[in-house]
Amino acid sequence: MIIVTGATGQLGRQIVERLLTRVPAARIGVSVRDPQKAQNLADQGVRVRQASFTDAAGLAHAFEGASQVLVVSVDKMGEECVRQHRTAIEAAVTAGARRILYTSQMGAGTTSRFQACRDHAATEEALRTCGVPFTSLRNGFHATSAAHFLGNAAQSGRLALPADGPVAWTAHADLADAAVAILADEGRFDGPTPPLTGRQALTFDDVAAIATELTGRTVTRTVAPDDQFRTQLTGQGVPAETADQLLGIFAASRAGEFATTDPTLAALLGREPVTLRTVLREQLSES
Repeated sequence: MIIVTGATGQLGRQIVERLLTRVPAARIGVSVRDPQKAQNLADQGVRVRQASFTDAAGLAHAFEGASQVLVVSVDKMGEECVRQHRTAIEAAVTAGARRILYTSQMGAGTTSRFQACRDHAATEEALRTCGVPFTSLRNGFHATSAAHFLGNAAQSGRLALPADGPVAWTAHADLADAAVAILADEGRFDGPTPPLTGRQALTFDDVAAIATELTGRTVTRTVAPDDQFRTQLTGQGVPAETADQLLGIFAASRAGEFATTDPTLAALLGREPVTLRTVLREQLSES
């Protein structure tokens, strides 16, 4: 049985939906905090069990009978994030899983300027020492984050963000397809994968240019000093720690941590990855 955590989240749900096209529903289980949100999966024959990464006993029940467990990283940063990931890894080991997969990120490393990448590195170290074969999916930076940072710039005409560097923005849909391909071909990668990225690394200058083309309204990219951006965020009610973590994305991109592009994702998909332009077109049409 293949177990997927976080199956009601943006990435986890897409992984399970695609897995259902490759594997009988009876061989798929999900671990979710709120089973009601996964009722549609239960209706299709997926085993749905309640658990959270703070509940070792619940995870043991959710992972029962697992051959592979895909741990979808939590939407947190710092010590609590790594602690929860370790709990999930330990539960997978206890359940007897023969392989643990984990959604990491390109740029994962102990010296990264972005907290999440340091957390991923710490989780990968826990995987290396857990005694079970593992695959760490080094996912490209989510393209939806570029759309989030774009915000209402398409309406205001001004995209004011800290100085940045090129980022290999990658679509959730492609990362879900890649995860399923790797789950279906167990053991294809041992340890961290190559970066699973789109074909281009683009800056926010490029994002502004794409938004201008898509909307027909000029979007001008301006550079906001880091301190000014941080003050703006905290003034909007963003906690200081979160503001610093967001600034870490820009510091890391300036250092080239997210600039690598790699053909592995395209090879897994058997097609070209979705472009950032396509993701932004969808997001702008919805808004």
